[in-house]
Amino acid sequence: MDGMAMSMGSKSAGHGIPRLSSFPKMYWAVVGTAIGIAAMVNLFNFMIYRQRLSAAKNRQPKPAKPKSRLSRVYATITAITREASNASMRIPIKGYTLALPTVGRMSLVAANVVVLLVLSFYRLDPNDRWQRENIGYRTGFVNMAQLPLIFLLAGKNNLIGFVTGISYERLNWLHRWCARCLLLTTTIHMGYWFADWAPYDYITIQIRTDSLVKKGVIAWAVLLWIVISSMTPIRGWCYELFVFQHLVSFAVFIGFVYVHTPAEAHIYVWVPVALFFFDRVVRALRVMYANLSVFHPKQRRAGQISGLWACKATFTPLPHNTTRITIQNPPISWRPGQHVFLSCHSIVPLQSHPFTVASIPEDGKMEFLVKAEKGGTRRFFKHAEKHHGLPVSNTSRKPFMKTVAIEGPYGSMRPLEQFDSVVLLAGSTGATFTVPLLRDIIRRWRNVPHPSEKSLSAWRTPIGAVTRHVRFVWVVKSRGQLGWFAGQLSSVFDDISKLQAETREVQVDMTIYVTCDNSFTEEHKSLLSSMTAPPLQQRGTVEMSSSTSTLDEKSGLKRLQDKFEVSGVDSESQLKAEKVGCGPDGSCCCTATVENEDSIEPISCNCNCGPSSVQSATRPQSTLSSSTQATAKPLLHPSITVISGRPQCRNIIRKTLEQALGESAVVVCGPHGLVSDVKQSVVALSDERAIHKGTGAQGMYLHTESFGY
Repeated sequence: MDGMAMSMGSKSAGHGIPRLSSFPKMYWAVVGTAIGIAAMVNLFNFMIYRQRLSAAKNRQPKPAKPKSRLSRVYATITAITREASNASMRIPIKGYTLALPTVGRMSLVAANVVVLLVLSFYRLDPNDRWQRENIGYRTGFVNMAQLPLIFLLAGKNNLIGFVTGISYERLNWLHRWCARCLLLTTTIHMGYWFADWAPYDYITIQIRTDSLVKKGVIAWAVLLWIVISSMTPIRGWCYELFVFQHLVSFAVFIGFVYVHTPAEAHIYVWVPVALFFFDRVVRALRVMYANLSVFHPKQRRAGQISGLWACKATFTPLPHNTTRITIQNPPISWRPGQHVFLSCHSIVPLQSHPFTVASIPEDGKMEFLVKAEKGGTRRFFKHAEKHHGLPVSNTSRKPFMKTVAIEGPYGSMRPLEQFDSVVLLAGSTGATFTVPLLRDIIRRWRNVPHPSEKSLSAWRTPIGAVTRHVRFVWVVKSRGQLGWFAGQLSSVFDDISKLQAETREVQVDMTIYVTCDNSFTEEHKSLLSSMTAPPLQQRGTVEMSSSTSTLDEKSGLKRLQDKFEVSGVDSESQLKAEKVGCGPDGSCCCTATVENEDSIEPISCNCNCGPSSVQSATRPQSTLSSSTQATAKPLLHPSITVISGRPQCRNIIRKTLEQALGESAVVVCGPHGLVSDVKQSVVALSDERAIHKGTGAQGMYLHTESFGY
């Protein structure tokens, strides 16, 4: 390490071996090629999106089905790639199942490791003691090449995400793994220098006397701490503290790398520093634009914004320790499924939390429903209770406005309106992600363009939708959650009836499952849980049954608040029922899987979610009890049914795929158990149906959002 002098970049390990300064360029040639391929795929997908919307506007049949030879070849390659990348291996170990990451993720990380190792040892013999010094030099330059990539993947305003269409939070796992790869090559770099000095007992002397070596060892130790502290259990323990120490640690790491490396390699230090400040400056500009009224003169003239600050919000407490945060006439727009970072420093100083936007722009308001966990979200709920009380007793009180700041919106996915059929699956508050997607499709059905309308420009979002059929599945643990969406669920039928009266061939089917299965409903703590946790508004067609009213430690469900729930069971009767079981009338909810919704029969239920567990009970699943139904009718549409149990995701998806006339989309958001089940189902169905492999089965796009990461 002490030999890395000013001219080390021009050093070569032998005849025909490239100079050291060439190896970072080789690494970026590979990385740049991969990014370029992903960018081309994103561009091609955008062209397909525009072509499908144009075909739908011109009333062409089956617009989501590839017709040309080129599009069919692309669809086949895409189907094979999706099936392979979403597959994962599961290893049973003493009653537990170890689920490995998907093949796609492992392949990407493995490819990066292979490239790094090849560059580190190219034409060098790792077993030759006289080449240890050369390997040490080589790996030092390979290490420097990785720094810009790590910072490129870290920013919220992500340049890689911009060209590839992948949102920053979906690249964050790759950011962490690139840091781990850097730790690997840095350890090799240090290890070979130590191995070169070890025969002479020179390691301790070098560390003690050579400042260059000492700085390198400190840089390695800081990097090791960064990698360890970024693991899920540690970073999820106190996220605000993690972010602060993470930034400080990287600053210290970069500083020691700078003083440890030769001047000719400092470009690989300055580029990450520039990327960091670029992201911070862009974020600051976005915050100013979103929150200062001077940038929104039209809304000021219309009286929608007053004062210097554009965003003021009301905080309303809801049952189940949930806070509804509403910003009327928001100054920015967003797409369904996106999130913003929201801060209210008068309630939670110096904190900003990501929340999914629970409304669509056409609502004229930006709404978030935030589950009260520890920290900031708990303070939001306490503030709402203090100033507003419970909803029933304080409905006439004037809203108490608070100044808030928003940053965003962030998040991206392929637009769902380009798919023939869409399957939306949500577990618990994961519905906050899928509901706006459903509502947006219905909005597009109402705004179908006329074929004579002029074609839109390349920069304007097209209207209309290719989609014919939407299948919505929501898995909940407590019937109290139904109240969050009751109005939106019921209003969907009005929209569908009007569209069908206009001879529009559109359909929405919705099923809501109530289950005691924690793997499908429990919200696990994670960095992104609040991003997908806020419940929101929703539309669709529904089928439902008995529900579970359990005291959930995570969600903090309160029995005394059940009088506000859809079922209408008062708190006293609910408390009595809780002593027997967790269903709406004291019966058990079911963890058993419903194989076929069309032929529901009584099944044995596991009553394991209440304070007093009952071993089993038998209960028909088709409907609620008569008394509950009577109370629920004013809130839920008569067509809505509830099913007790957990869904068979594979059968649900298969049924939709079998009637699809073009490419379909499957979107799931929820706990890891549900997401994993859906992902396995999609892979199995892709293989079973031989999608785009001569059988006529159409493609299937999968988008996942999980609480567990």
